[in-house]
Amino acid sequence: MINAYGKTVFSDILVALLRYSKFLVRYSTFVFLGLFFAVSAQALDPNEILVVANGQETDGVELARFYMQARQIPSENLLVIQTAANEGIPRHFYDDEIAAPVRKFLQDKSNISCLLLFYGMPLRIDGHLSPAESQDAEQNHATRRQRDPVASVDSELSLVKIEDAPVDDWVANPYFVKFQRQKTTYKKGQVLMVSRLDGPDAATVRRVITDSLAVEEKGLTGTAYFDARWPEPEKKKKLQGYALYDNAIHQAAKNTKPVLPTILDEKDSLFAAGDAPDAALYCGWYSLAKYVDAFEWQQGAVAYHIASAECTTLKKKDSQVWCKRLLEDGVAATIGPVGEPYVQAFPFPQVFFGLLLDGDFTLVEAYSLSLPFISWKMVLIGDPLYQPFRARGVLP
Repeated sequence: MINAYGKTVFSDILVALLRYSKFLVRYSTFVFLGLFFAVSAQALDPNEILVVANGQETDGVELARFYMQARQIPSENLLVIQTAANEGIPRHFYDDEIAAPVRKFLQDKSNISCLLLFYGMPLRIDGHLSPAESQDAEQNHATRRQRDPVASVDSELSLVKIEDAPVDDWVANPYFVKFQRQKTTYKKGQVLMVSRLDGPDAATVRRVITDSLAVEEKGLTGTAYFDARWPEPEKKKKLQGYALYDNAIHQAAKNTKPVLPTILDEKDSLFAAGDAPDAALYCGWYSLAKYVDAFEWQQGAVAYHIASAECTTLKKKDSQVWCKRLLEDGVAATIGPVGEPYVQAFPFPQVFFGLLLDGDFTLVEAYSLSLPFISWKMVLIGDPLYQPFRARGVLP
């Protein structure tokens, strides 16, 4: 799954995040974010969302209108494009049939800060390695990107306002908490947050919408499950690769304990069938494209699994990738990549779940602030306005 490309940068990022996360255990998430990241706690407004649906998928257009009415998104914020209702799309068709009409529509919509893609929109921009190229081990990350141009439609659309944006490497996300005080290639105003409401069928998407709305009124309850693979190390300064991210899961569990009942498994094995009743939150790793049905999901649950292929499809009937199976089993929001992302491209769980638990941040804001790279492979599936802990208010 994970290559060492970018290891030095990744190590610096996570060491800093782990240092900051100690304060989360002692203070509220709200105070933590205000003091250290200067993150605005003003939630995304429905007027700031552009809803994009595919005219070739009638169910998707109907679901888009249903969602917009439920969330009071202005009807003029709907863009219906025409493209094949396939999960994969060649890049030239993405450029002409998706990016171009979205970019044109945004010219008169300066208030838009978030795109929401609906059921029927392509998931992946496809590309393939030749046999000779796939055997070339001596290549840096940018070279691999040129030869393996698979990306998520969602992640590429985050840069849609920038015409002819280069696609020769991933791009630092200016919203990511660690990059907020650093110079990045693009500024926040140039980058859009992106989410999608999608799944194996239209009924699942409608259920995700109605569950999110219902849970916001009462607040998400249940147990948080975090599945690390090793005990928390005593010394963290020299952690790299898998160990760094495993330790991030430990920190997420620590941050969640003051708010929800929390179970942390630090053994190499995964949660097994029956181990996780009343599951509200989950983050763990590593079972590649093989969902482990260990959970009884609470309505409105938020969960993601760290592995390389977990959002390569949402429609393939017999697929066991985690995003598809989590949605089928009842979660309301999940995250995954459409191809090999490398571990440093995943959202950091202690930041993502910490922001959700705060109560003031929406799902797409928590995702954007915890996501290091864009123009890459990650996908957020869920209602971008979802605030599962809004009813609780800011953490005590």
